[in-house]
Amino acid sequence: QVRVMESGGGSVQAGGSLRLSCAVSGLNPNIAHACLVWFRQAPGKEREGVATSATVAGLPVKHYADSVKGRFIISQDNDKNTLDLQMNSLKPEDTGMYYCAADSVQRKCFITTMRDVDNIAHYGRGTQVVVSP
Repeated sequence: QVRVMESGGGSVQAGGSLRLSCAVSGLNPNIAHACLVWFRQAPGKEREGVATSATVAGLPVKHYADSVKGRFIISQDNDKNTLDLQMNSLKPEDTGMYYCAADSVQRKCFITTMRDVDNIAHYGRGTQVVVSP
């Protein structure tokens, strides 16, 4: 059984930073061969992909939504089976529920734009991020 669990959300003022963490277990074979994604959903809006991460031939392959490029950093630790999202220079529009997601089909991370990320198999329950002006 695959389990995905997020932690690290909270409230922060604009310009501040937060670090989200995600623990993934039960993925076959492991996250080193997986597609890993952070999504978010703001109140009244559709869910959107924030960043993706995969390890290909031992090298990290990452994609970011235009809205977070230069501010957010996604990183995965294949030994610890964790996926982090470092969020800097936060803005009120970053407010939302953040979800970690994982799929054993790595090619789902081989995308051109974040809108191409789709049909990810396993999600966590989410962690809330609130950025005040």
